[in-house]
Amino acid sequence: MRLTILTALGCSLLTLAPARAEKIDLSTMTCKQFLSIDKEEMGIILTWLDAYYKGDDDPPVIDTDKFTRNAGKLGGYCAQNPTIGLITATDKLFSK
Repeated sequence: MRLTILTALGCSLLTLAPARAEKIDLSTMTCKQFLSIDKEEMGIILTWLDAYYKGDDDPPVIDTDKFTRNAGKLGGYCAQNPTIGLITATDKLFSK
């Protein structure tokens, strides 16, 4: 019974989420565009960037303090440099 209720709840939550089948090309995104997207999409991008700039031998751990600091650095840098590409900005700030 519990499994049936959880399954039904999960399915109902999926139907509430908006259908999105979009590709996000970070190589063409500018800092201005990044700062103008919604928080959900920004969170997805920030999480991807966090993983991208980890070393190959780093453990699969999200350091939330570092994540928050890096998000703040990127937001500040992008606010001052809106025409720079997002990947150019992140390479400058977080390169391996």
